[in-house]
Amino acid sequence: MKALNLMTLVALLPGCAMMDNMSKPRHDPEYVPAQPASYQMPKSNNGSIYQSGYEVRLFEDIRARRIGDILTINLVEKTDAKKQADTDFKKDNTSSMSAPTILGVVDPSLKGLNLDSSLTSAHDFAGEAESTQNNSLSGSITVSVVDVLPNGYLKIRGEKRVRLNQGNEYIRLAGIVRPTDINPDNSIESTKIADATIMYTGEGALADANKAGWLARFFISAIFPF
Repeated sequence: MKALNLMTLVALLPGCAMMDNMSKPRHDPEYVPAQPASYQMPKSNNGSIYQSGYEVRLFEDIRARRIGDILTINLVEKTDAKKQADTDFKKDNTSSMSAPTILGVVDPSLKGLNLDSSLTSAHDFAGEAESTQNNSLSGSITVSVVDVLPNGYLKIRGEKRVRLNQGNEYIRLAGIVRPTDINPDNSIESTKIADATIMYTGEGALADANKAGWLARFFISAIFPF
């Protein structure tokens, strides 16, 4: 009995280690900020007041413009979508056939036989569909510039990781912005980001409780035949 308990304990140790690792927010390699190029101080040129590489930008603002600079994104996403479709059609067909005649005279061999026939069909279909979806996302996230395109536009990318009670929350953002759209306080609205990728996900006990089990997902999936 003691050996069985010991084996059970050993088997549960990897699971406990895995749960401990899941409790820590994870970094997504695709959203790692870009590092600016290493800066090397230029050699000093004695005898000159103004030396190259030691200039001070007195009239430069704080807006992001170089690789490695940071930029604050104000999330103001809100979408409302509604779709409605009504379909209704009806079709009636009636066909009849009388006894055949030749030159206006009924064939004597067919007298006494009722050869009249008719065919009637009716089709009726009515369908109605309606879909409504509302989404809203507000807040802010600070990202970094990972590339400067030839036209001067900035590629941005960043991730925010938040540990809340028994779960981790992740906000990931990537896209392209124009320097002229950046506000003087070095911020920009998310609605002005081109090719935007905004993801808000979570993991942990709260996220698992809000997710259907694998058996429930099977019964509501397309592969379930009934």
